[in-house]
Amino acid sequence: MLIWIILIIGGLLLVNAVQIGKVQPLFSPTMTPTRNAESFALEGETHFKAGDLVKAITAYNNATRLDPQNGELWAELARIQTYSSNLLTTDRQKQQRLAEALVSADRASTASPENSNVWAIRAFTLDWNANNVLNYEKKDSFMTEAEQNAVRALQLDNQNTMALAYYSEILVDQQKWDQSLQVINQAVAQATQRGEKIMDIHRVNGYVNESLGNYDVAINEYKEAVKITPNLTFLHISIGLNYRQLKQYERAIEYFAQAAAINENLGVRDSIPYLAIGKTYTQMGEFFIASRNVKKALQYDPTSPDVYGQLGIVYFKSHNYEGSIDPLKCAIYGCNAETSCAIRECDPEKDEKITIQGMPLSPNTVVYYYTYGSVLAGLHRKSQPYCTEAVKVLHQVRQGFPEDKTILSIVSASEEICSSYGIVYSGG
Repeated sequence: MLIWIILIIGGLLLVNAVQIGKVQPLFSPTMTPTRNAESFALEGETHFKAGDLVKAITAYNNATRLDPQNGELWAELARIQTYSSNLLTTDRQKQQRLAEALVSADRASTASPENSNVWAIRAFTLDWNANNVLNYEKKDSFMTEAEQNAVRALQLDNQNTMALAYYSEILVDQQKWDQSLQVINQAVAQATQRGEKIMDIHRVNGYVNESLGNYDVAINEYKEAVKITPNLTFLHISIGLNYRQLKQYERAIEYFAQAAAINENLGVRDSIPYLAIGKTYTQMGEFFIASRNVKKALQYDPTSPDVYGQLGIVYFKSHNYEGSIDPLKCAIYGCNAETSCAIRECDPEKDEKITIQGMPLSPNTVVYYYTYGSVLAGLHRKSQPYCTEAVKVLHQVRQGFPEDKTILSIVSASEEICSSYGIVYSGG
């Protein structure tokens, strides 16, 4: 009886302990630790170095959500968002991503107004925004503010090598070549003295020398940047572009292919390396393999009107003028799902139906506009009165670029063809 009494009392005590939480029931789920902002920031840095900028942005967004008053987290998010705009193909996509980067940079400067790195990165973000807007007044405003932010960063810390690098990049974009070279040389010397290995400094040094036509020096600097962050595909693309300037096409393709391989390993569906390969083969006169690579890009980015435009350019340069009409028209005005499917050579029964929105006239899209107008003018016949459409497009280009002599010469030649058939622009 004594044993039973002890068991009953023990059982009652155990039940009471469970109810008040002192004892956890068997098989109840264990507590999982909550991740902090630093953990997400480390994850974001790892993804950035691995070349997966989308995952890096996601990680830093999580970090800033947990620690919204940390200016350095917001600044690093802005830096990665700015770089990630390099992986987008259309003006609209780039502008949207850069606008997001600027919002992050603003949050950074509000949270940490005395942090030199914060202002340096905000200057960098403003500079890239300036290079991707069409409104000249807004472009000048962004550029002026970018320079002011870079100067402020250096006032807060005149030994900030990142601030010097970004300031040099801004000076290049302001066409202040000599001053830019002096500033980046100062940044490189300072980093070398300290033993700092910073990707941004080598990238900007490459950019400065590329802008000056020193392509060999630019290549070496971009390669140094790749040693630090080997999986950032835009660095490989930059190396390839400089080799292409030197007409070393095989070397250019080698680096574009490396970028494509990195993306494949990461599972990133990026059209840019294939577009670069396609353009290089076009310059080599290898139009069949060029079109194959652009079509590969189109599989990866089937909603991008820019990729359709680039396919149209390949067809045009290979003298497949009829074939270039639909892709170029799709890039400019957009096209329905049936047309986009035909261009992509997709299976209408299985593949996604995609309607394309066209791109407005801009410095980046004008080549599609005047090429489309030229093709229509050249193919005009009584049975195919293409000039009616051609003169409208050509007039739009003329209005948009009234002082560009090269573009106007192309426009004038095509307008003369249509004029010979008695078709001129009459408004509307």
